[in-house]
Amino acid sequence: MRILTPKEIMEELNRYIVGQEKAKKAVSIALRNRWRRQMIPKELRDEVAPKNIIMIGPTGVGKTEIARRLAKLANAPFLKVEATKFTEVGYVGRDVESMIRDLTEIAVNMVKREEQEKVMEKAKQLAEERVLDLLLPQRRSENPEDQSFRIQTREKLKQKFLSGQLDERFVEIDVPERTIPVVEIFAAPGLEDFDAQLRDLFSNILPKKTKKRKMKLKEAFDYLVQEESKKLIDMDKVIKEAIERVEQSGIIFIDEIDKIASRDKTYGPDVSREGVQRDILPIVEGTTVSTKYGTVRTDHILFIAAGAFHMSKPSDLIPELQGRFPIRVNLDPLTKEDFFRILTEPENALIRQYKELLKTEEVELDFEKDAIYEIAEIAQKINELTENIGARRLYTVMEKLLEDISFYAPEMRGQRIIITKSYVREKLAEYLEKEDLSRYIL
Repeated sequence: MRILTPKEIMEELNRYIVGQEKAKKAVSIALRNRWRRQMIPKELRDEVAPKNIIMIGPTGVGKTEIARRLAKLANAPFLKVEATKFTEVGYVGRDVESMIRDLTEIAVNMVKREEQEKVMEKAKQLAEERVLDLLLPQRRSENPEDQSFRIQTREKLKQKFLSGQLDERFVEIDVPERTIPVVEIFAAPGLEDFDAQLRDLFSNILPKKTKKRKMKLKEAFDYLVQEESKKLIDMDKVIKEAIERVEQSGIIFIDEIDKIASRDKTYGPDVSREGVQRDILPIVEGTTVSTKYGTVRTDHILFIAAGAFHMSKPSDLIPELQGRFPIRVNLDPLTKEDFFRILTEPENALIRQYKELLKTEEVELDFEKDAIYEIAEIAQKINELTENIGARRLYTVMEKLLEDISFYAPEMRGQRIIITKSYVREKLAEYLEKEDLSRYIL
């Protein structure tokens, strides 16, 4: 995969995310620095620490989307976690080290898929042979004439199979049988993966049993392709490559980090909040975490944290953790103009999504420019009157606006519907006329 320059990364992010130039610039540099670090002399490489980022801004302004798109661009193992899921050691909850174990699992699956793609052609050839063996089983004793006839028959079956004529035929194949009973294991904090590890251990020790399963030939072929591709790949190589990727290019996005910031108290739930920060600290600083695939060093994993920081501020985090997030980026609240651009500009713009959804019902949906401006203005007004949830408000507004059209779409095949400003006002009048206080008081 070609390494993108910061400007190219920014351009790619612009295709999906409106505004927030400062945040996009910061993450573009951070991603490019991963590649730069690989290029410098080896003796200096380990000394270059990743420049972790804290994104500060209200909900729905693009923090998560920036991190998600960045991971796709980097083709790197990426994990999004909520800081509120973790509790300090001694309390019931998720252990912070589980984020590294989860990231390693993602990386192993990523590398495994890539390796399977490389051997897919060979796997298909082997699966074809197994399918032909199912259709024409081998006999124990065959004279030369029978053998010649069998080869001809096998070739004819192969042609029929490749042309799809046998796809609906049923065959029986051997599939692994689950031999380990389903047992719920109540593990102590920090041992959440004990259940899965115990299953893996027993599955390797106990002899593998198989059972006959009847399925259509096409389905059986797909199953056999996957089975053969797994046999062709070297899992030791996959695991080694996956751990290398986690250590050198892994990205962890910690959302809602403001929820674990202490607020000048040393009792009650704040004790646990500070404990979570102290548990996260060694992971961010650099430590070794044990996973079922081996040990993983966290020194060069890039951490991107995000939070609204309504009730707290970044300085409420413990000083040591603050120091590990040297780059701070403030994201701007979204304006009416931003909403209009979100509806129309990105490649996954909401207007385009709804057009494509209704096109499946053979209904053509068009929006007048004034109507889109009206939708943007109404979304902003509702955010001002109620809770400001940023761009997520557009989903609520669009669903309400197109509710009737979506409901009756199957009966409207072949029609072209134009959404006008007056239609928007009519459908969303209840939002504009008054704020229904009963919804918030009751």
